Amino acid sequence: MASLSVPYLWESQTGGDLSLDSTLEDLPLYDFQVVLSSGVRTLVQQFERHPLLPGVIIVDQKENSTSEFLGIISRRDLLEFFLRPQGLELFLDQSLDVLYSYVRTPVLVLPAQTTILTATQQSLKRTAPGYIDPIVVQGNWPASKDYPWMVSYRLLNSHELNLAYWQIRGIETQVRYERTQVQLLQSEKMASLGRLVDGVAHEILDPVGFIWGNLTYLITYSDSLIELLDAYESHYPQKLPALENLKEEIEFDFLRQDFPRILSSIKSGTERLSKLATSLQNFCHIDEIHPKPADLHSHLDSILLLMKSRINREINVVKNYGHLPPVTCYVGQLSQVFINILIHGFDALLNQLVRQDWVDEYSLSPSLESGKTPQIVITTMMIGLDSSAVENLSPPERWVSISIADNGPGLSPQEQQKILDSFSNLKRTEKETSLSLSYHIVTAKHGGQLKLRSQPGIGTEFEILLPFI
Repeated sequence: MASLSVPYLWESQTGGDLSLDSTLEDLPLYDFQVVLSSGVRTLVQQFERHPLLPGVIIVDQKENSTSEFLGIISRRDLLEFFLRPQGLELFLDQSLDVLYSYVRTPVLVLPAQTTILTATQQSLKRTAPGYIDPIVVQGNWPASKDYPWMVSYRLLNSHELNLAYWQIRGIETQVRYERTQVQLLQSEKMASLGRLVDGVAHEILDPVGFIWGNLTYLITYSDSLIELLDAYESHYPQKLPALENLKEEIEFDFLRQDFPRILSSIKSGTERLSKLATSLQNFCHIDEIHPKPADLHSHLDSILLLMKSRINREINVVKNYGHLPPVTCYVGQLSQVFINILIHGFDALLNQLVRQDWVDEYSLSPSLESGKTPQIVITTMMIGLDSSAVENLSPPERWVSISIADNGPGLSPQEQQKILDSFSNLKRTEKETSLSLSYHIVTAKHGGQLKLRSQPGIGTEFEILLPFI
């Protein structure tokens, strides 16, 4: 078996395209290993033939044709030995074990699946001058026919690692810049849309206010006219044929009963339209630079009114509102958080109802979910530091708790972990979801916490904790 391999450079298989998830396998790696009993002169000849070779991997060959990794000798180490007084005469004709006995440089060994960002951080922790030495990459590469023991280790030039690191940082900066531009554009679009909808709501409220203001007089006038007709009938009991024919023609008895109902229906519709327009104005509230006090209950009611079209199929909404004083916040952003969480709960319940309909249609065995009325429970309260809900939180002493819970199918541990992972900055950089955006608004914008609790078959609860100042 040969004691010295031929240096070989394994090029990157990604074609130079790197990303945040790129690993050491995506970088050029040198495959060059020697047995400890090899001669120094032969090693020097290989370094002369390959000027870019950063070092050599030293192994100890066993009797059973296996090998044991011992360490490395970098090109820097080899040059330092030969630059010493009479270094060539002392080491050139010696075996490699003599030269290796003088090497004291720590070796950094990393798995091939290590990301480039993590590997760079560990590489820079090495003390000088070792931080410029090559890194040993350990992986499961196929053995060659001539060197069956060369299967686990390759060398990575630290300069190549640094170049890749800064390339990834540049990509990351570009991605963040583009995402920021998109977010700014989206924010401007939402602000423009908010102003537009706010103007439409205002235009709706004007005629609604006109109708509502005159409706009271119309009801009073109609009652007065009916009262006047009753008075005429009581004082002039003689019935005239022409008037009786006209009463039959216009169905006076039915008109007398139905007219108040029509006015009541108009009043109810006008009231609903007024509430809807007011809810649109509350939802399209454009946050100022600084947070302002807001009534969270009224905003929750406005959101539920706007989402009434989604609350169908007998989904009950239970509101357990506690006493909440005005909360200083960015109410427009918090409204978006409430909508995102409510949509998550409504979708879970609707999917559960669809599955139940499918079970009922095909007469399958009933599930555990059958017979359970779908509902969403919204609970608000003030809590203190002694409550377990605010464990490990910092002052102030009082916190506002808004809990939105559903009795849907719940989330599996894998689904819960996926949502919790999306809360991290790295996952938000890769892909921003509605829940990850909600987490950012609650934590970064308001200094609060967004907690997730879920049990399969029982339901899911999101709790928003806001500091009360």
